Amino acid sequence: MRRLVPASSLAFAFALACALPGSAVAGETPAPEGAEVYFIGVSDGDTLKNPVTIRFGARGIGVAPAGVDKEKTGHHHLIIDETIEGAELDEPIPADDNHRHFGGGQTEVTLELPPGSHTLQLVMGDMNHIPHAPPVMSERITVTVE
Repeated sequence: MRRLVPASSLAFAFALACALPGSAVAGETPAPEGAEVYFIGVSDGDTLKNPVTIRFGARGIGVAPAGVDKEKTGHHHLIIDETIEGAELDEPIPADDNHRHFGGGQTEVTLELPPGSHTLQLVMGDMNHIPHAPPVMSERITVTVE
């Protein structure tokens, strides 16, 4: 007779495995050599009006939806008024108002930003939302929203 393991037990085992030293799978997806991401039509120092449309460009790396395991691809993440650095580059990118995920393979977004100064950066994530090794990220730019 086969016994099914409760989903809660599997989730606990997965969380425990991820927390143990030496068990991390983060940041292991190799970035294609020379891959880069960049903003299209938005530059450092620009003044923008709401709604803001931000287009994402990629060179040397393909765009594929999250969960798709295809070599030399990833999907965009827009980092707003935050940074991703150090150990954060070895972990899944959080999903919140400052870390926007485009796991469907989207290459642009239209959004409302509060008036004022904002920093923007693009980061490619692998199928699991983890930055590639080395990270494929744009320069961090500052824009002003009127």
